[in-house]
Amino acid sequence: MAPARQITGPCQAWPEDSAFVREVLDRIGDKWTVLTISTLSAGSLRYSDLQASVLGISQRMLTQTLKHLERDGLITRTAYAEVPPRVEYALTDLGRSLIDAVRAMADWAVAHHGEIAGNRAASELTGVGRAKLVQDTRSSNSA
Repeated sequence: MAPARQITGPCQAWPEDSAFVREVLDRIGDKWTVLTISTLSAGSLRYSDLQASVLGISQRMLTQTLKHLERDGLITRTAYAEVPPRVEYALTDLGRSLIDAVRAMADWAVAHHGEIAGNRAASELTGVGRAKLVQDTRSSNSA
């Protein structure tokens, strides 16, 4: 008889309909969300300033990210009736409650990117996981 499975981790405490929790995690864990929230933590910004500050983000991805963050109540979009028109984005209280978490993730990525790059390079040379195990098994069987 197989031993009973031990269920651990955060998922066990989630409501039965945990799909929405995973959806929220997907949103707040997205790289563009992390970088946008981190950037807006310094204060409100115009679209063009935000795009210039979030390196590598395309206009399409920034627009999409901002729409999702606004829909979820993490940012506000304020349009000013001026010529030329001016639009600014700012964090809401809910968005500001994420600042420590997203900064921690970004800081961790900066601190460990070199180590991860080294691990990836080593993996390219040696293989990883099951593919490597199958290759080793075949090599030893043919010898």
